[in-house]
Amino acid sequence: MSCSKFLSGVGIGVAVGAAIAMSVSPKPRCIKRSPAGKAIRAVTEVMDHVADAMGL
Repeated sequence: MSCSKFLSGVGIGVAVGAAIAMSVSPKPRCIKRSPAGKAIRAVTEVMDHVADAMGL
């Protein structure tokens, strides 16, 4: 077995594994539309206002 055949096999295996991992992984949800996203946005706004009031 030559080194080039081994490296091409490893490359193909990595590519196939990455493709399978991307197809199996859960899709990202839009956080902005969920209640948790609204709460996170509200907390960050409050933190910004407090930081502005403190002069940071």
